Amino acid sequence: MPAFEAAVKEANVIGVMGAYNRVNGEPACGSKTLLVDILKKDWGFDGYIVSDCWAIRDFHTEHMVTHTAAESAALAINNGCELNCGNTYLHMLEAHQEGLVKEEIITEAAEKLMRIRMQLGLFDKNCKYNEIPYAVNDCKVHREVALEASRRSMVMLKNDGILPLNKDKLKSIGIIGPTANNRTVLEGNYNGTASRYTTFVEGIQDYVGDDVRVYYSEGCHLFANGMSNLAWENDREAEALIVAEQSDVVVLCLGLDSTIEGEQGDTGNAFAGGDKLSLNLIGRQQQLLEKVVAVGKPVILVLSTGSAMAINYADEHCNAIFQTWYPGAQGGKALAQLLFGEYSPSGKLPVTFYKTTEELPAFEDYSMKDRTYRYMPNEALYPFGYGLSYADIKVQSVKVLDGAKGEEITNFSAGQTKYKVKVELENKSNVDSYDVVQIYIKDMESQYAVPNFSLCSFKSVFLKAGESKEVTLNVGEKAFTVINEEGKRIVDSKKFKLFIGTSAPDKRSQKLTGKTHIVAEVEF
Repeated sequence: MPAFEAAVKEANVIGVMGAYNRVNGEPACGSKTLLVDILKKDWGFDGYIVSDCWAIRDFHTEHMVTHTAAESAALAINNGCELNCGNTYLHMLEAHQEGLVKEEIITEAAEKLMRIRMQLGLFDKNCKYNEIPYAVNDCKVHREVALEASRRSMVMLKNDGILPLNKDKLKSIGIIGPTANNRTVLEGNYNGTASRYTTFVEGIQDYVGDDVRVYYSEGCHLFANGMSNLAWENDREAEALIVAEQSDVVVLCLGLDSTIEGEQGDTGNAFAGGDKLSLNLIGRQQQLLEKVVAVGKPVILVLSTGSAMAINYADEHCNAIFQTWYPGAQGGKALAQLLFGEYSPSGKLPVTFYKTTEELPAFEDYSMKDRTYRYMPNEALYPFGYGLSYADIKVQSVKVLDGAKGEEITNFSAGQTKYKVKVELENKSNVDSYDVVQIYIKDMESQYAVPNFSLCSFKSVFLKAGESKEVTLNVGEKAFTVINEEGKRIVDSKKFKLFIGTSAPDKRSQKLTGKTHIVAEVEF
């Protein structure tokens, strides 16, 4: 026990479980724990906490803050983790017998887990989840939902006018790249098994049929120097360049998959235990990109990753760029429908695309400086909230209303719980499309305010060609608060600005979209 307490005290750090500073349910170092004291007591969280898979085992096998599995189990549950993804909690009885955890702590965790299951109805005689037949899985309706999700999530980052493609004006399309015919790219991670997968090559082939010749080359390996063990390096590059030369337009499919940016210990991860080494394209992909562009044919880059990349060369030289993420079994069909204009792109970036790896803060730096759109001082390559469309949807007018009374106001007063913003939108194009209305808030006075601005409300809206529509968005009182040095959420300002548009209100977004925002000055 003394050795265990010493390890806990020495490891008074914030990690996967929060602050490692409770023993047998009692504070060991005098400071607050992240999960028990802050999340559950101060913030009133009433659910349960589950660990990341194998994270608790890492306490004694990787982090070395404990010596045994029993000590790791006790450390986790005493710090508020009710459920373990892994097998370390099999040692909980041992931890109790060694006096590392009280029976009351174990009972409380079990009761929380059972309560949630009861609330879900899992113990009911006629539980609705048990009544779902197996045949419903992967049915036609599910596939249609998957296709819609794939279409709506893809983000068009650039389009110089080449898109949408017109297959009646094309004789040949070249599809090149290691992610073009890659099912793993579609699946991502934590996936089920679909009855059919449509890769990017297959989706385009199915869409154009026999009307357009489709050439295909893998071009290069996802991360290795070559494809075949007995071949020279770059053994697919020559083929890829021939494909480009033969084609009217090239769809170049690059990126990563879950074997590269997966999780710690993924057996297929050849790099850094689930972390990318940089924001750049890996392996021979950058070289392939530059050589295909040099052929001189129009190039559409299809980037498939689960995170942001620094694709400055592509931004400068490619005619169009799509960010597909890991789009699911229907990914190839969705991409084809967007490329050929059957549907208009409407996805927006949920992350910031930096221009360089060097702009990122050091891995060991836990401050917020330079992190995310709210704190970064530099111009982004592609900003948070950004995404292009074939349609031209604009915010025409805005009214800020008292959330309680529905009356138009210019100043907010304390005590109100929400505020309504009525936004008039107009689709000035001949293309039906979704778009996302976004409201950002900037605190103009508090020393604790973020340097830039924060997203405080958004809504996806569908407008037909030429249609006008009014939508209402709510801005909650929480948007007007800041976190002080003691970790308390407070209102620390009277003056705020609301920015209403279809992107973030930064200069880069305005340059890329050609659209400005309506600004409302308000008071709390």
